[in-house]
Amino acid sequence: MTDPVVPTTSGAVRGQLTSAGVALFRGIPYAAAPEGELRFAEPVPAPPWEGVRDTARPGPTAPQRRHDVPGLDLAPLTGPGWRPGPEYLTVDVWTPQPGGAALPVLVFVHGGAFIGGTGSAPVCDGTAFARGGAVLVTVQYRLGVDGFLPLEGGTTNLGLRDQLAALRWVRDNIAGFGGDPANVTLFGAASGAVSVSCLLGSPLSAGLFHRAIVQSGHPDMVRDGVQARRLAKVIADELKTEATAEAFRKVSTEQLLDAQDAVLRPGGAPDLRDALGYDRGYGLSPFLPVVGDDVLPQHPAKAIRAGAGAGVDLLVGSCSEEMRLYLVPTGALEAVTDDQAVAALAVSHPDPAGVLHAYGLGSGRTAGEVLVEALTDLVFRDGVRDLAAHHTGRTFRYEFEWGSPALDGRLGACHGLELPFVFDALDTVTGPRGLFGEQPPQELASELNDAWLRFAATGAPGWAEDTVFHAY
Repeated sequence: MTDPVVPTTSGAVRGQLTSAGVALFRGIPYAAAPEGELRFAEPVPAPPWEGVRDTARPGPTAPQRRHDVPGLDLAPLTGPGWRPGPEYLTVDVWTPQPGGAALPVLVFVHGGAFIGGTGSAPVCDGTAFARGGAVLVTVQYRLGVDGFLPLEGGTTNLGLRDQLAALRWVRDNIAGFGGDPANVTLFGAASGAVSVSCLLGSPLSAGLFHRAIVQSGHPDMVRDGVQARRLAKVIADELKTEATAEAFRKVSTEQLLDAQDAVLRPGGAPDLRDALGYDRGYGLSPFLPVVGDDVLPQHPAKAIRAGAGAGVDLLVGSCSEEMRLYLVPTGALEAVTDDQAVAALAVSHPDPAGVLHAYGLGSGRTAGEVLVEALTDLVFRDGVRDLAAHHTGRTFRYEFEWGSPALDGRLGACHGLELPFVFDALDTVTGPRGLFGEQPPQELASELNDAWLRFAATGAPGWAEDTVFHAY
């Protein structure tokens, strides 16, 4: 068979027929390259091209720097890092039948703390979804300074606006790839899940997706303009320029990444606590979506409680030991003292001692174990539970509990562990330095991928709304 060609609103694209019998299209632009005057500006549709555009190879990725975890190879989950090139606002598409019947569509928003990651990471392999009878789309969007730093004269929440532009592209083009634009499931992991939950509460997303899956994220991870402008001022000072879009357009991408790295270093970021004393990023990232524009005119959690997204079926969950990924590889789990645990939480929470004592600090448990459990709830699980409780439409919950064998099993069911199971792509992550060991359970991958496919097709993953599915 010949490689498939599909028309889009910007021109025809030629994909690649894989050995699995799936058609794969990589790096299709859904918006114009964010360069020149389009830097720090609203995304606009991709310009048309002549002839047939070849999409057999991965395209550029959003500017980013790698931030590796000691002793672990996370590249299969996070991707190759920065592949330079201006035209990186793109989607990858896997489909079993270009131009065929109206199949369910799943659109994936990658994670990476809003500073890294890519939709073309090895784990984001849509083959299993396509072989299961769906069209899978992965999205690349602006990150860090480019995507989530409000600047005077610029546009806010550019990363979220990029995702909305990608959803509009899906609405207008996915039928040509065999997908049904009236049956779109938006799903994401980590910061991608925060994005999905924010869009669930955004008035600009109405009609663009019909189901949502939120994996280890929630709508409370947002900032107000005060903290965001404080961050912009510190980065501008690092660059020795003004915190304006006009000034930042004159700065090279490498310089922006250098300034971004400066605020990511310990002590480099300003005080990002809000009026209640919380840093909503809990030190994981200074870059978060910002409340107060047309994308998020009110706090997305408040909007969801008031009925936003009520017509969108929701599947939401997290891993049971999320924060072990951050504290085990560095040795902090064993080394941290009671006082250090309180000090570590104090930069993000107004009552660190009270919280940690409620989790057992001072009662014989090690400070590291207490801190992991408390932060797992504060950063991930509490927000997930709240989202499930307050979403007014159909809602299903899961908890991922399979434990990683890496680092002598001390990682447990840590952050990011569910991804290759959801994609049924275990072959992309096995290896001696990975999180998954040499023989992760294929049965669990088949079970989760089937559940995500059922949810995309029917709005129900296979268990009752009033139960929590435990995946292990």
